Amino acid sequence: MPTLIRLIIILLFLAGLVYGGMIALVTYVQPTPKQTTIRIPQRDLLGGGEPTLPGQAPAPTDPAPTP
Repeated sequence: MPTLIRLIIILLFLAGLVYGGMIALVTYVQPTPKQTTIRIPQRDLLGGGEPTLPGQAPAPTDPAPTP
């Protein structure tokens, strides 16, 4: 039984260290905001068609009809 109690005390001590570390990170570390740019392919902006699955050719687009 003493080994079980010793194990529980050690686990509680380790959990307390982890909890204290998390509190220290929240208290002392301030994130720095920065601007993020996300590039959107032109075909997604202009085409508006169905997205293709990887490994498949894109669906052909019908050019302007000829009279």
